[in-house]
Amino acid sequence: MDLHEFRNLFLRVINNADNPYHPLVWINGSPEIGEKTYIGGYSEVNAKNARVRIGKHCDIASFVAINVADSHRKCLQLSERIAVQDIEIGDYVFVGSHSAILGGAIIGHHCVIAAGTVVRTGKIPPFSLVYGNPAVIKPQCYQSEYEALYGRYVE
Repeated sequence: MDLHEFRNLFLRVINNADNPYHPLVWINGSPEIGEKTYIGGYSEVNAKNARVRIGKHCDIASFVAINVADSHRKCLQLSERIAVQDIEIGDYVFVGSHSAILGGAIIGHHCVIAAGTVVRTGKIPPFSLVYGNPAVIKPQCYQSEYEALYGRYVE
């Protein structure tokens, strides 16, 4: 068996589709993922029934969950359906290992999401450092350093 056959067999065994990132990245639905974005192994991008946009030149570490769905109300019989909300991650964003980006999160460009952070519904300004659970946001943490090197950011 050659490497290509083995990869296809492996993906069938673990019930996963091939993707350009890593065989152990699970992608559900049809997320929009920008060019030169990296997603590490054991991460999940769940865009089923909602929009997920991940910008260009992002670095998504291993063991990251990006998930539009929230089933807790359905599980408790408080709702008939699973709630879903869109997620947007700007360009040049770093997401550390073991983080969770949940439905309703809007992350601006050039942000750092520290390892182990849980990002819930809300808007995070560009150049911010975000850490913890609940998430603590240090707005524009990297902006002056970026502007000293490159000038003002223009999209």
